[in-house]
Amino acid sequence: MTRIKTKRTCSNGHTFYKRTDCPTCPICEKQRKPDDGFLSLLSSPARNALLNHGIDQLEKLAQYSTKDLLKLHGLGKASLPLLGEALMEKGLKFKE
Repeated sequence: MTRIKTKRTCSNGHTFYKRTDCPTCPICEKQRKPDDGFLSLLSSPARNALLNHGIDQLEKLAQYSTKDLLKLHGLGKASLPLLGEALMEKGLKFKE
């Protein structure tokens, strides 16, 4: 079953089309993406999953196991290698 795209306008005035009920504006999400740091490596859902749990620094990320991170809505297996590499560059690793 294919859903029909509906035209929407966000509170910032951006017009976009979506098939789902998700209210997130893709234009606003692109503008919020950081230019650098480990959060810039991630997709918007993965980045939001971490930020919603207060994980905005590598030191905080290192307090979580990969199993714990995979429980967060929006963060999947594809993000783990990127996060693991960012941790290793700073001499950190995921919690065992």
